[in-house]
Amino acid sequence: MHTLVNPKSVRFDESTMWVELSDGRTLGMPLAWYPRLLGASPELLNAVELSPSGLHWDALDEDLSVAGMLAGLGAHNDRRIAAA
Repeated sequence: MHTLVNPKSVRFDESTMWVELSDGRTLGMPLAWYPRLLGASPELLNAVELSPSGLHWDALDEDLSVAGMLAGLGAHNDRRIAAA
Protein backbone atom coordinates (compact mmCIF):
# COMPACT_ATOMS: atom_id res chain seq x y z
CA MET A 1 0.00 0.00 0.00
CA HIS A 2 1.41 3.37 -1.00
CA THR A 3 0.77 6.35 1.21
CA LEU A 4 1.31 10.03 0.46
CA VAL A 5 2.58 10.60 4.00
CA ASN A 6 6.21 9.68 4.67
CA PRO A 7 8.18 9.42 7.91
CA LYS A 8 10.67 12.28 8.29
CA SER A 9 12.24 11.50 11.67
CA VAL A 10 11.99 9.13 14.62
CA ARG A 11 12.90 9.72 18.27
CA PHE A 12 12.36 7.83 21.50
CA ASP A 13 11.85 8.53 25.17
CA GLU A 14 11.61 5.93 27.95
CA SER A 15 8.19 4.65 26.90
CA THR A 16 7.24 6.19 23.55
CA MET A 17 8.31 6.25 19.92
CA TRP A 18 7.67 9.61 18.23
CA VAL A 19 7.43 9.69 14.44
CA GLU A 20 7.33 13.00 12.59
CA LEU A 21 5.44 12.72 9.30
CA SER A 22 5.86 14.71 6.09
CA ASP A 23 2.43 16.32 6.53
CA GLY A 24 3.43 17.92 9.85
CA ARG A 25 1.81 15.42 12.20
CA THR A 26 3.78 13.73 14.95
CA LEU A 27 2.62 10.31 16.09
CA GLY A 28 3.38 8.97 19.56
CA MET A 29 3.13 5.20 19.99
CA PRO A 30 3.83 3.30 23.21
CA LEU A 31 6.92 1.12 22.92
CA ALA A 32 4.86 -1.57 24.68
CA TRP A 33 3.03 -2.01 21.34
CA TYR A 34 6.33 -3.13 19.76
CA PRO A 35 8.07 -5.79 21.88
CA ARG A 36 11.16 -5.90 19.65
CA LEU A 37 11.66 -2.18 20.16
CA LEU A 38 10.75 -2.13 23.85
CA GLY A 39 13.80 -4.10 24.96
CA ALA A 40 16.25 -2.68 22.43
CA SER A 41 19.25 -0.53 23.28
CA PRO A 42 19.28 3.14 22.26
CA GLU A 43 21.91 2.29 19.63
CA LEU A 44 19.65 -0.31 18.02
CA LEU A 45 16.60 1.95 18.20
CA ASN A 46 18.46 4.77 16.48
CA ALA A 47 19.61 2.44 13.68
CA VAL A 48 16.22 2.91 12.01
CA GLU A 49 15.94 3.26 8.24
CA LEU A 50 13.23 5.55 6.88
CA SER A 51 11.47 4.67 3.64
CA PRO A 52 8.47 6.19 1.85
CA SER A 53 6.22 3.50 3.33
CA GLY A 54 7.56 3.22 6.89
CA LEU A 55 10.35 2.32 9.28
CA HIS A 56 12.82 -0.59 9.23
CA TRP A 57 15.25 -1.93 11.82
CA ASP A 58 17.50 -4.52 10.18
CA ALA A 59 19.18 -5.69 13.40
CA LEU A 60 15.80 -6.02 15.17
CA ASP A 61 13.98 -7.61 12.20
CA GLU A 62 11.17 -5.07 12.61
CA ASP A 63 9.19 -3.20 9.95
CA LEU A 64 6.44 -0.69 10.69
CA SER A 65 4.27 0.88 8.01
CA VAL A 66 3.01 4.45 8.09
CA ALA A 67 -0.46 3.09 7.28
CA GLY A 68 -0.36 0.80 10.32
CA MET A 69 0.88 3.55 12.61
CA LEU A 70 -1.86 5.90 11.39
CA ALA A 71 -4.41 3.15 12.05
CA GLY A 72 -3.07 2.74 15.60
CA LEU A 73 -1.90 -0.82 15.03
CA GLY A 74 0.83 -2.14 17.25
CA ALA A 75 2.92 -5.22 16.43
CA HIS A 76 0.55 -7.46 18.41
CA ASN A 77 -2.46 -6.16 16.46
CA ASP A 78 -0.77 -6.63 13.07
CA ARG A 79 0.02 -10.27 13.73
CA ARG A 80 -3.45 -11.06 15.08
CA ILE A 81 -5.10 -9.53 12.01
CA ALA A 82 -2.72 -11.33 9.63
CA ALA A 83 -3.50 -14.66 11.32
CA ALA A 84 -7.28 -14.18 11.21
